Amino acid sequence: MNHAASLPLPPTATETSILERAYSKITWRLIPFLAALWILAWIDRVNIGYAKLQMLDDLAFSEAIYGLGAGIFFLGYFFFEVPSNLLLEKIGAKKTIMRITIGWGLVCIAQMFVTTPGMFYFLRFMLGVFEAGFYPGIILYLTYWYPTVRRARAFGLFMSASALAGVIGGPLAGWIMTGMHEVNGWAGWQWLFLLEGIPSVLAGVVTMFYLTNKPQEAKWLSDEEKRLVLADLERDHGTLGEREHSFMAALRNPKIWLMVLIFFCVIAANSSLTFFAPTLVKGLGFTSTMQIGWIMSGIYLLGAAGMILNGRHSDRSKEARLHCGLAALLGAAGLAVVAVFDASPAVALPALAVAVVGTMSAIPVFWQLPNYFLSGTAAAAGIALINSIANLAGFGAPWMLGVVKTNTGTFTSGLLAVAVIEALTLLIILAFIPRRRPA
Repeated sequence: MNHAASLPLPPTATETSILERAYSKITWRLIPFLAALWILAWIDRVNIGYAKLQMLDDLAFSEAIYGLGAGIFFLGYFFFEVPSNLLLEKIGAKKTIMRITIGWGLVCIAQMFVTTPGMFYFLRFMLGVFEAGFYPGIILYLTYWYPTVRRARAFGLFMSASALAGVIGGPLAGWIMTGMHEVNGWAGWQWLFLLEGIPSVLAGVVTMFYLTNKPQEAKWLSDEEKRLVLADLERDHGTLGEREHSFMAALRNPKIWLMVLIFFCVIAANSSLTFFAPTLVKGLGFTSTMQIGWIMSGIYLLGAAGMILNGRHSDRSKEARLHCGLAALLGAAGLAVVAVFDASPAVALPALAVAVVGTMSAIPVFWQLPNYFLSGTAAAAGIALINSIANLAGFGAPWMLGVVKTNTGTFTSGLLAVAVIEALTLLIILAFIPRRRPA
């Protein structure tokens, strides 16, 4: 059977104009809201990096305790991400994302009551449990709305919210921890968890009424727009050829595990920067929490620009391999310079910015790679599987850095190890991912 012959015909000039208008509507309807949710998720995930500046002294926690607590979040991811994405495929995005958002908001608030390492570990694990499925769920969700050639830009716009969360989160954390310290007898870090958790709970309620599960349910698209978008998606599925649909067969696909390895290398660097960058800035002589917040804000603004520009260029050139690998290499180079010149603010601070820009810019285009050979249930489970297993690097790298700092008094050897791991991203891609220009 000639599968290509059964595909919808390419759109006419008039239909192309309507299709462009439809995708513009989709982007403006979905991306800002999803990005806002990701900002809240990211702030609630990483505010521990700012809370650390006060709470470690208040609770007499070591860097090793902090590193384990920061990273144990990703164990929750590991155990619950695949079931969450399969549930999204079954019950839809609205219910799944509502559950996730309300859950992580409540756990974020609960962190204000931490007094022991055991409580700290438990709540960080539960934060990962509740947030599990959000990030890969959105990746899957966007494949319901965009064909392959439009996804890297959509992914980049959505994922740049994590960088924008850094732009917002740094100064916000500095303001809360400085301005609210000792109000009602609570420390600044306790107010941080409370005031940053409440908006997530409220956003979860809004999600149920705002999101649309799939294009055919979109009342805000005309019938013609829905028809053309669905036809465009069907053509896209056809031009990619035969891909794996079965979950169990996808697990046996070595390409899945190759994707895990590649993303593991990127996440090792990303999680290290996420949880320790404020501490690295403080170590360069910037002791004011507010000042550290503004410095991190500027760095993450550059990271957001890098993600968007790299995703856009990837779409235009129809190339994802090198856009991911070279960005990761840039991030690795920045990390290595920070490790070697950690006593020189003039060198280490710009290098830290390069590390953040390179590392974050690699992430959106990476997610083009698995979509070339997965679809349906395999995509739902495969994307979650890749993210959950690779994010074990998010558990291991921060823990390792905390142990290294506790035992040696410096982050140097730990940062160099992470830089080497991230640099492997490009080598693995060049060795094992063939060139492919999607239609």
